[in-house]
Amino acid sequence: MSSFKVPLRDMRFLLNEVFDYEKHYQSLPNGEDATPDMVEAILTECARLSENTIAPLYQSGDEEGCRLEDGKVFTPKGFKEAYDEFVAGGWQGLSHPVEYGGQGLPMSLGMFKQEMLGTANWSFSMYPGLGIGAMNTILMHGTEEQKQTYLVPLSSGEWAGTMCLTEPQCGTDLGQVKTRAVPQEDGSYKITGTKIFISSGDHDLTENIVHIVLARLPDAPKGTRGISLFIVPKHLPGKIGEDNGVSCGALEKKMGIKASATCVMNFDDAVGYLIGPENKGLECMFTFMNSARIGTAMQGVCHAERAFQGALTYAKERRSMRALRGKQDPDHVADSIIHHADVRRMLLTQKAVAEGGRAMLYYTAKQADNMVTGILENDEKKRQYWDDQLGFLTPILKGFLTEMGLEAANLGMQVFGGHGYISEHGMEQIARDARISTLYEGTTGIQALDLLGRKVLLMTRGKCVREFSQKLVDFGTRNMTNPTLRPFAWQLLKIAAQWNYLTTRLMITAARNREMVSSASYDYLMYSGFAMMAYFWAVMAAKAQEKLDKGDGEQSREFYETKIATAEFYYERLLPRAKGHAEAMLKPAKTLLKIKPEEFSFDYE
Repeated sequence: MSSFKVPLRDMRFLLNEVFDYEKHYQSLPNGEDATPDMVEAILTECARLSENTIAPLYQSGDEEGCRLEDGKVFTPKGFKEAYDEFVAGGWQGLSHPVEYGGQGLPMSLGMFKQEMLGTANWSFSMYPGLGIGAMNTILMHGTEEQKQTYLVPLSSGEWAGTMCLTEPQCGTDLGQVKTRAVPQEDGSYKITGTKIFISSGDHDLTENIVHIVLARLPDAPKGTRGISLFIVPKHLPGKIGEDNGVSCGALEKKMGIKASATCVMNFDDAVGYLIGPENKGLECMFTFMNSARIGTAMQGVCHAERAFQGALTYAKERRSMRALRGKQDPDHVADSIIHHADVRRMLLTQKAVAEGGRAMLYYTAKQADNMVTGILENDEKKRQYWDDQLGFLTPILKGFLTEMGLEAANLGMQVFGGHGYISEHGMEQIARDARISTLYEGTTGIQALDLLGRKVLLMTRGKCVREFSQKLVDFGTRNMTNPTLRPFAWQLLKIAAQWNYLTTRLMITAARNREMVSSASYDYLMYSGFAMMAYFWAVMAAKAQEKLDKGDGEQSREFYETKIATAEFYYERLLPRAKGHAEAMLKPAKTLLKIKPEEFSFDYE
């Protein structure tokens, strides 16, 4: 059975040393109560909950899965009790307004909480995680009456939430949505249609589930311009237990996250309420979708961390052959496999992805806090600025971190060898669970198109890249004379120049050939991810070196030295992949289009 320990030392390093969250929280209108003592208490207590209550259900929940009986979904043994403990601790409303039942703390604290829960047990974390998205959507776009009615029980965790987008005939192309919304005289709507792949669509953890549903009004324009957004509760407020025409038609049989209920949801004249303007549902839904995409990016880090912890423990215990550089464990018949260079390669890749990805997420969490500040201060200019910053970061984090998290999960199995393929050690479960992360909330290809086609070329004409790459330039010019940091600085200067060159080249080429956007987008996203992670590894290495130079890190010398060594590994072994992506993205699209659809065949007789 796999075990899990919350990486509190690394989390504290980022919060207290790299990103100075204490100063950050002091600058926020809702950060007064986020004192260092309060933050430490939250981290410690959530770590206890994650390690002692949530993590032990990881493998048992996978083995048992969810079940559908008489139209009701039941979660695995222990989930209800664990969820009740989660609710009793007030965790769900940690980062939501006090006036709607929350604790009013910064959004970033909610993200740190979610990371701990997600690494402990991703399937479990999805139930409250989907509720967070519903809460954010109602908070941003709901009326005051809707906020009072739904946000209060959602914030307490007594009710749960979902988002219902996908239908049998459409996934990403939501312009094909067919679910109908018929206006009623009392201002409500009758919602009819079928949604598929609905995470947490039904379960036994809460007394009510609030579905955020995309549907089309009778006179709506065709395509995405004719989609509206609705609140459709499983049970109407004040009528808990009564049927509202919302039911689970089936549970999906799937590869992983089996303890998470993925449902086919049927809406049969269900009573719903419009949220936001008519025919603007997709714009409102992006509040939910962006929350989910950042959460899914976190999944890549969670699985990388969980796989690394399991693989590291095994690599220290498992003995096989002697290291090529000579005996390392002379008192044993063979050396621990951690002494073999290729095993080190796999472990360091996992470590670099988990810790580098965590830094990317914690940086993004600060931007999310700043965006919320714009909302709280009713400063639309500030809100829009930080929303644009998040808009650039989100597809990179979602696409790159899930791809790399999946790689890290597979490496966890590889370290175990044949033992990783059987279920006893839990490594194959991590790989199965990680696989969905590159698919839902927009596949990697969709994230890549969003990044290159919309955010970089269409919306900002490369400005977002120029702004972020300036951070690389600033680091490079500031640290060129530092013996430890010079290799990082030099590489970042070259990457900054190349990133902007590639962006300009694609902008010019795409003006003549639009297909170039599609053919180059995946490589562009991955290149951007490697470039961004390189910057954050340099920043972490610089902080570690600063601590060592000042001599105030003696008790943590090993931690800081390991941090610098991992940064060196990233630059020497992982960052070179960016070069391949750079070369590939500039190749013309003709090789992808040369074979006509009718010529594709598996029958060559």
